[in-house]
Amino acid sequence: MERETGEEVNRGVMDAPHAQARGASGSPSEMDRLFFIAGATFALIGVASGAFGAHFLSARIPAERLVTFETGVRYQMYHALGLLALAAAWTRWPVALLQTAGWLLMAGIVIFSGSLYALAFGAPRWFGAITPLGGLSFLAGWVCAILALLRR
Repeated sequence: MERETGEEVNRGVMDAPHAQARGASGSPSEMDRLFFIAGATFALIGVASGAFGAHFLSARIPAERLVTFETGVRYQMYHALGLLALAAAWTRWPVALLQTAGWLLMAGIVIFSGSLYALAFGAPRWFGAITPLGGLSFLAGWVCAILALLRR
């Protein structure tokens, strides 16, 4: 009995059950690459931001604004890792809701962490009203990820 190559196995895995998630939304390899690149990029920026906060900002902004900045970095890193996990999940279960989850996590990082960064740098307090929208985006993204795999 001949052993299948990885390419033959992948070709068989990527056939009929996964066809529903293809099309205009991108092939599984495009989406996992996008989510992985986005997750790695957000993680890179998160590490750089954390170092910037620890080594530069700590002596230049008030403590409460530094805490706000650190919260933005922390949630950015959590969800950057979440994007990496979604990239891995997409390769195994390319369900459309996983794609939605990835987009929601990316939006959450930009809105939630971005608004916290702006507040840390002195944006008006009313700018903080935007932050919960990013939090809702995070929550919706995780709900989509859960539903995608429960419905699979």
